[in-house]
Amino acid sequence: MSKFKKNNVAKSQEISTASLPDIVFMLLFFFMTVTVMKEEALKVENILPSATEIKKMEHKDRIVYIYVGKPTQNYVHIVGEEPKIQLNDKLANVSDVGPFVLAEIAKKPSHLRGFVTVALKVDKKANMGLISDIKQELRKVNALKINYITYEGEEIAN
Repeated sequence: MSKFKKNNVAKSQEISTASLPDIVFMLLFFFMTVTVMKEEALKVENILPSATEIKKMEHKDRIVYIYVGKPTQNYVHIVGEEPKIQLNDKLANVSDVGPFVLAEIAKKPSHLRGFVTVALKVDKKANMGLISDIKQELRKVNALKINYITYEGEEIAN
């Protein structure tokens, strides 16, 4: 009678790579949809002051940003070294602040227009006279909700 042998030699099975391109493209599309690109490039230096009593803004879609500071090295030879105002991607005068804020509020959905806050990102070396002028322009257009953006830390370090 013949004997039957069992093959006890275990072969390692190879992992199928057929679905690997699908996974790579899925990850690619995921990162393409969730990545947010920075909207504007800063044309002014913006070293923010420190503060201890700060609160994080919850709704970023209700904020209009105004940047104030000394122009960066690329723009010093064009506009000088005095602190300037940046509205979106352009340097502006104080008289441009009111119409800019009204235009930005008009771009928001109608149910959010009453909740818009103007956020001032002001360089800690900017003079207060320019900030006062900006606040006067904001009062003229009835944009009374103002937020100063700072870093968390001790104000003595300023």
